[in-house]
Amino acid sequence: MIRSMTGYAQVAGSGANTDRIWELRAVNHRHLEVVLHIPDSILAIEGEIRRLVSQVIKRGRVELWLRQNSSEEDAGISANLALLQQLRGTVETVSEVWGSPLAQLSPLDLLRWPGVLQASRQELQPEPLLALLDQGLRVLQESREREGSALAEILLQKIQSMEKILASLRARLPALEGKLVERLDRRLSELQQQVDPGRWEQELVFYLHRQDIAEEMERLSTHLVELRQVLQRDEPVGRRLDFLVQECNREANTLGSKAGDQEVSQAAIELKVLVEQIREQVQNVE
Repeated sequence: MIRSMTGYAQVAGSGANTDRIWELRAVNHRHLEVVLHIPDSILAIEGEIRRLVSQVIKRGRVELWLRQNSSEEDAGISANLALLQQLRGTVETVSEVWGSPLAQLSPLDLLRWPGVLQASRQELQPEPLLALLDQGLRVLQESREREGSALAEILLQKIQSMEKILASLRARLPALEGKLVERLDRRLSELQQQVDPGRWEQELVFYLHRQDIAEEMERLSTHLVELRQVLQRDEPVGRRLDFLVQECNREANTLGSKAGDQEVSQAAIELKVLVEQIREQVQNVE
C-alpha cells in the first residue's frame, strides 16, 4: 500500500495539572525534513524525537509542535532565592564602599527586582512525552495511509485508461500498416516513372520502420504493468514511481512523433495527458 506524504495528527495527554499536546503536520518534500517547535526545556531529547520520526516517516517535510496548557488556578509563584542572596550581598558591599548604611530596603523592594519572582512550571518528563509522540506518529501514519489509498485508486484509474488506449491501437495496427503501404504506393505512382521493385521494397521497409509504433506500445505496456506492481508494495515507492512515469512519458512522446495517422496522433495526445496526470499524483507519494 502506498502512502501519501501529506497528513495531520494531534494527540493530547494529561498529567500533574498539565495538558500536553503534540501536533504533527506532513507535506511533500524531496527528502525527509523534520522541523521542531518545542520548549527549550526538552532540547536535550531533540535527537530522540528526530529518531522516532525517521523510524516512521521516510520522505516529506514533517513539522511538530509541543504545546503545554496549564490552568490559572494551578499556576504558582516562587522566589529565586539565589538571586535574592546576590542582591543582599550587593547591597552590603555598596554600603561598605559608601561608608554609611543605605536606606533600609524592604522585602517588597527586593521582590520587584526583575527575575526574583518566577512562575512555577511543571517540569516536562521525557518518557511520557516520547510515548505520546509515538502515539501521534501512528495517527499521522494512518492519515497518510488513507490518503495513499485514495491516491492509488486515482493512479489505477489512469493506468487503466492508458491500457484501453493501447489495446485499441493494437487492434488497429494491421489496418494502419495497410494504410501506410497504400499511401507510399500512391506517392510512388505520382512520380510518373518506373520504380525498381527492389528499391520500392527498400523504401517501403524504411518507411514502415520509421512509423512503426508497435515497439513503443510494447514498452509502454511493460511500464504500466510495473506501475501496477509497485503500487502494491508496502514500502516507500515514490521515487520508483517517478522514474517509471518518466519512462512512460518518453515512450508516449516517441509514439506521437512516429504517428502517421490522425487516430494515432490523437491517441498519443491522450496518453501524454494521462501520463502528466499520473506524474502530478505521484509527486504526493512517499
